[in-house]
Amino acid sequence: MFLNKNLKLYVLSCLLFFTASTFGQSKKETKKKEISKKEAKKISKADSLAQCVEMSKERDLIDIYRTVLRKKPPVEKCEPSKKAGNLHLAILPAFGYSLVTKLAGVVTGNGAFYTDNEPSTKLSSVNVSVSYTQKNQIILPILSNIWTKKNKFNLLGDWRYYKYPEYTYGLGGHTHAATNSNQLSYSNIIIHEAVLRHIGKSSFYAGLAYNLDYHWGISEAGTIDGQVSDFKKYGLTKSSVSSGISVNALFDNRTNSINQREDAIYGNIAFCPNFTFLGSNHNYQSLVIDLRKYFKVGRKDNVIAFWNYNWFTFNGNVPYLDLPSTGWDPYANIGRGYIQSRFRGKNLLYLEAEYRFGITRNGLFGGVVFANAQSVTDWPSNKFQTIYPAVGSGIRIKLNKHSNINLAIDYALGLDGSRGVFINLGEVF
Repeated sequence: MFLNKNLKLYVLSCLLFFTASTFGQSKKETKKKEISKKEAKKISKADSLAQCVEMSKERDLIDIYRTVLRKKPPVEKCEPSKKAGNLHLAILPAFGYSLVTKLAGVVTGNGAFYTDNEPSTKLSSVNVSVSYTQKNQIILPILSNIWTKKNKFNLLGDWRYYKYPEYTYGLGGHTHAATNSNQLSYSNIIIHEAVLRHIGKSSFYAGLAYNLDYHWGISEAGTIDGQVSDFKKYGLTKSSVSSGISVNALFDNRTNSINQREDAIYGNIAFCPNFTFLGSNHNYQSLVIDLRKYFKVGRKDNVIAFWNYNWFTFNGNVPYLDLPSTGWDPYANIGRGYIQSRFRGKNLLYLEAEYRFGITRNGLFGGVVFANAQSVTDWPSNKFQTIYPAVGSGIRIKLNKHSNINLAIDYALGLDGSRGVFINLGEVF
């Protein structure tokens, strides 16, 4: 079995936390349903697109743009509070910077909308961006979270294209960035698409997903110290394919997946067997456990959020570039404080806590402070032996008050002099 005793206890505790929390929240939801019949207007204020009364006091970059050009703002309409088909866009052409890309020209956009006018229907969103970087990288992610009428189905999409020179630093937690860095060049297509079905009257969903990870044109420059790289020892190939059908279980009672302001829980468990008959290079399995908890504290903009992301592979040879690694979750957000791909192993554990707070009364500016820790298994022992923490803070700028989306700019510090600026459209988790 791929899990040692300590890891088994860790996973069990995470699952117990998730189960206990979700059942407790289900009771709370039942109570909310009873209240909503009597006080529908009061309950609807938890929804960012239904806060018409408060909208007149809030400001975003669109309002600032209108003020500069002396244009009158449109009249806010409160009835109906939700309109199916209305698309609320946030588009940001800009220059960005990250440790892995250096300077980058970026056009990023987010679309938020409802699929029907039912009070219970959740906010759907699509994130798209195109980047060209100082390192001649091309990055094109398309990430979607679509809720159909009355939340009957949840469609989750993670489509990405990379043309990517980047550095890898070997396997396990005992690597050194100064001596183990190894530049790789490759192209990569990721297609993960899940269809989840609502179960009963709860916030539980279950379904299937197809997952494809295809790398081609792979080459390495070699390590700085001239030693044989872990990539070559593990099994350097010019291309690799992982292809499988996963079983997914989801609990999600958030009202806004872009920026959750109320008490809520999100939990997603995906078990994916990859098979050679589906095109994989090898048969192997992966398991991803993604748990998040949000607590509202004080005024509406203040939230304490916790994130637990666990990624395991077992029972087969995983292609090197598909191994769990820093910054390779769907939104490339795990491990602020370290460069993407800094740590890589057959299994990864990640914990993060963040405090989000408002700075200005009109909601235009906010801030965050956060801390995280990650650990990957060494190779070939497959044991967790090191922990890499990071801390940081950041500012939030409201791009669109209707969808409640922020521009997130963070600065984080890790060990061994690791540090960097991390920019995101929307909250990190």
